[in-house]
Amino acid sequence: RATGLFFPVDPGANASLGGMASTRASGTTAVRYGTMRDNVIGLEVVLADGRIIQTGTEARKTSAGYDLTGLFVGAEGTLGLITALTLRLRGQPEAITAAVCAFPTVDAAVNCVIDTIQMDLSMARIEIVDTATVQTFNTMAGATMPETPHLMLEFHGTENSVQDMAETFGDIAADHGGMGFQWASRAEDRAALWHMRHHAYWTILQSRPGSTALVTDVCVPISRLAEAVAAAQDDIARSGLIGPILGHVGDGNFHSILMFDPAKPEELAAAKEASERMVSRALDMGGTATGEHGIGIGKLHYMEREHGEGWNLMGDIKSALDPQNIMNPGKLVPPKN
Repeated sequence: RATGLFFPVDPGANASLGGMASTRASGTTAVRYGTMRDNVIGLEVVLADGRIIQTGTEARKTSAGYDLTGLFVGAEGTLGLITALTLRLRGQPEAITAAVCAFPTVDAAVNCVIDTIQMDLSMARIEIVDTATVQTFNTMAGATMPETPHLMLEFHGTENSVQDMAETFGDIAADHGGMGFQWASRAEDRAALWHMRHHAYWTILQSRPGSTALVTDVCVPISRLAEAVAAAQDDIARSGLIGPILGHVGDGNFHSILMFDPAKPEELAAAKEASERMVSRALDMGGTATGEHGIGIGKLHYMEREHGEGWNLMGDIKSALDPQNIMNPGKLVPPKN
């Protein structure tokens, strides 16, 4: 803080910088500042054979060879062990203001987001929480929000630009039935607002004692976002489970927290089926199986459908750098025969 700089990637609780780089993570601020791909400029990596390499330079750009930084960011530890990172920091904005705004339906809220993005309005954050999430905030976190879908947003800039952006967004929101703006310009009020959003997963779990959750995230083109969210709501309704939807809709990424009783195998099966439908639909829409959580083992079976022959190429790279398969084996790339 004392330098006037900050690191803009803002994921959920318990994230580490190395883990964030390995999964190419993002978070609530990706709509303005990008993901870890955009904010890691160099790495120190230990390879499977013991060599230590440095990637990236201090120059703003380069045309020299392969983008090795990009290769390891998102590799989920399958190619090497990241031991140091050089990160891109940003200047702290002169002015910050945040707000929550209620909408009559998720469709109205998402279409407001689409119009905002298409208007090229520079948002630092724009998040959606559905009615189920808002109800949890009210009962478990002491919020007093109307029990309808909400957008949670934040603007960064100068005093004048923040004011102009807020007024423009207010006009867009009004066209979609937005109401009940609650503005937060004081740092402590903004911190309370985003604390509630960042801890939504734990708050939602606490609302059903004894439950656990299958959390899925997908990312689709902005133009298909309203359709994807509406269809996901139908999937959850058919599953018979409680599955609040929330996420970083400014870049087409949303999550569902599908709660189930671990003592009831049928509930887990229903959660997996609902997740399968959401991911399959996202791929049909030209999206991805995961916008920020990564593949690991759980979504390995979607990789061939999403990447085609490119997935086998990932396996070839893995074999070339790690022929003994000692770096996070079994994850991300095609299984070895």
